[in-house]
Amino acid sequence: MKKYTKKLPSFNLQEMLIVLAIIGILLLIALPNLMPLITKAKSVEAQTQLKAIYNAEKQYYFMYSKYSNELSEIDFEAPKTVQENGTANYSYEIIQATNNEFKARATAVTDFNGNGIFNVWEIDQNGNPKQVTND
Repeated sequence: MKKYTKKLPSFNLQEMLIVLAIIGILLLIALPNLMPLITKAKSVEAQTQLKAIYNAEKQYYFMYSKYSNELSEIDFEAPKTVQENGTANYSYEIIQATNNEFKARATAVTDFNGNGIFNVWEIDQNGNPKQVTND
């Protein structure tokens, strides 16, 4: 009995390594250009959570005629950060609260682009998130 085997077209190991090396070089060229976009996308989390803090502070203000210094008083539970095995890239705190004004801050817990500067956003009683420190 004769066995007939048909040879299938395929790539050899050298061809695959060359393709992977080219893809790696292209990634090294493109990655520095993508870092600002990655930082901008991650900062959306801070803006969204700060808006939630603003809404909770406004609700507290309408009930008690003052702003709160505590996140727990306004029923805001900060999401777990990546350092705490969560998904949040920012930590949140209220840095100032009086009868007429408040200020909350979101500080990045990781350095998105590796330059040693951490991204910081703030919001006040006017409700507009502002970037204080650009990463």
